[in-house]
Amino acid sequence: MVTSLARQSVLIKCNMKASVMLGNYEFYYAAGLFCKLRGISIEENSKPKELKERILPELENFGGEDERVRYLVKLLLAYEPSEEYDGQMQELLLWGLREEKLWKVN
Repeated sequence: MVTSLARQSVLIKCNMKASVMLGNYEFYYAAGLFCKLRGISIEENSKPKELKERILPELENFGGEDERVRYLVKLLLAYEPSEEYDGQMQELLLWGLREEKLWKVN
């Protein structure tokens, strides 16, 4: 998996407000990005189901005005992560948590 593709996919979907999340790679980047935007601390080695459970209360109570972030929340709420997990997912979570080029697709 080329991790930059998962990142680009999430950003394009949020910018266009279209499509759905297609896998755990996208989920991990999106979750990291959401945690960065909301100031949520998260364990970087969280497994898929526990990551979703950790951010779910914040997702359900989100009331922000930015349309891209609202769409990001919609994607995360609708996605049901599988048990699949590897080191690239941790890399994507960290990328989202440390994102410097917010909403910019390279």
